[in-house]
Parts: sequence; C-alpha cells; structure tokens
Amino acid sequence: MDRFAFLLKRPIQLIPVLLGISLITFVLIQLTPGDPVRIMLGPKASEDAIAFVRARYGLDQPILVQYFYFLLNAIRGDFGQSIIYRSPVGPVILDRMAPTLFLILYGLALSVAFTLGLAIAAARSRGRWVDQLVRLVCVSSVGIPSYFMGLMLILGLCLKLKLFPVSGYAPTLIDNLYHLFLPALTIAIGVTPILTRNLRATFLQQMDADYATAGRSKGLPERYIFGRHVFWNSLLPTVNLMGVVVSFLIGGTVVIENVFNIPGLGQALIRAVLTRDYFVVQAVTLVLACGIVITNFIVDVVTVVLDPRVKL
Repeated sequence: MDRFAFLLKRPIQLIPVLLGISLITFVLIQLTPGDPVRIMLGPKASEDAIAFVRARYGLDQPILVQYFYFLLNAIRGDFGQSIIYRSPVGPVILDRMAPTLFLILYGLALSVAFTLGLAIAAARSRGRWVDQLVRLVCVSSVGIPSYFMGLMLILGLCLKLKLFPVSGYAPTLIDNLYHLFLPALTIAIGVTPILTRNLRATFLQQMDADYATAGRSKGLPERYIFGRHVFWNSLLPTVNLMGVVVSFLIGGTVVIENVFNIPGLGQALIRAVLTRDYFVVQAVTLVLACGIVITNFIVDVVTVVLDPRVKL
C-alpha cells in the first residue's frame, strides 16, 4: 500500500501547478493588445456605454483584484460572463466539452491501435522489408503539421472521393464514429510515429534481454516469448510516453477542431482569443490544463500498477 501513498499527496502537489497556469494565462491575456469591450460594442460606441460594460464585467478593477475574484469564482464553478456569447461561461464550456473529449479519446484509440500493429510488425520482422517500411513511414510523417494533414484528408477523402463529411459533430455515438473519423485520424497520424518508434525500440531491447534468450534456449516458441513476456515488459516506457502524447492531443485539438469545424473547446478558444473574450479564454485554458494534469496523474497510477518496483 505504500506504493499508492502518492494518491493522497499528488493531488495536493498539483494545486500550485494549476494556480501557476491560471496566473500566467490571466497576465498574458491582460497584456494582449486590444479592447474586448470596443470589439463587442463596435467603433461607434460612446464612452458612457464602454464604461458601463467595463463596470458590468469587472474590467475596470485592477489586475490583481480581477485575478483574485476570478479564483474565488472558479472555485465555486463560476467563470464569469462571456462577452461574446452573452451568457455564463460555465454552460458555454460544458456544451463544448463533449466534442473535444470524444475527439481526444477517438484519436487516442486510433493511435494505440496503429501503434501496436506497426510496432509489433516491425519488431517481429527486424531488418526485413516490413521493418524498413514502418521506419520509413514513421520518419517521413513525424514532421507533418496536423493542420496540413487535415486539409489533405479533406481534399482527398471528402471532396474527391466523398467518403466522409467535411465537418460537423453528430448527436449520437454511432454517427460521431463516422463524422469524427477524419479529425481523429489526423490526430492519430500526428502521434503514432512517435509512439511506434518508442515501442519498436523497446520491443527490440526486450527481445535481446537475458530472459528472452533463456526462453529460446529452453525451446519456447518465439510467439510465446513475445506475447507472454516481451510485450508486457515493453509497455511501461510507452505508457510514460503516453502521458506526453495525450498532452499533445489536448493541445492539438485546438487546431483540428478549427480545421474540421467541430464545436469544441478548441474552436471556442480560438474565437475567444480573436474577440478578446477574457473569461472564456481563462476558463478553457484552465479546463485544458486540468485535463493534462489529470492525464499525468492517471499515467502515474498505471505506472505503479504495471511495475511493483516503482514508488512515486
């Protein structure tokens, strides 16, 4: 049970991280050029109207006072009033959280499936043409920007072949598996090369380990050694890398959602940044940061479960 003592301490250690992220985001937004009130009211708005809106949204207070009230309200679940949507930020975030969460999980599922297939095929065919092909694909695709890949998929599979819809988010699970396949595939193409190269290298390292050699000397089949020992011993480094990859996925959805016009948190964040909607930017950033922190916490738990020697 001592191995799991971090379950009580780690959430407390993550509080300063979230506070630091919220403070940095708040200060950067305040330093961004432009006036959100003038953007909302237009260039012909009177000074009295501008002063009234500033007072209504608390934008006439000092920066530290605004940040203090933001923290107090965030603890209560109140992220303020959106300037653009003219409604509380909380419902705006909740309405757009489901598409983002579904897209991240969908893209992660495709990434894991592609990674396992490619890495196993490459490791079991070390030095042969399959291994060389997998390595070539991973090296050539690792630097392709996600927005460019998304546009290419839209041009090829949507506009020319008409196999998938160009954009949108469906109301049901089955429809979303079809509508969000290309966005999820775009995400998977971006992270699969990283995971595949790491997992392949770990497979090869474990296949050359002493226990694998001892198993072969006893006459155990190569498939049994790989499936019973090599595969499971190779998962831990990939699981640790998965935490970084999921953080990349969360940030990557901001771009992907705008390319495929998905009404998620990423699209709301871009629109809020362009219109200087302070409260939406702060809330979305804090939610995405919480997602990354929770992901790293889950990775820590899985690491301890997979390897009894690890203590966090």
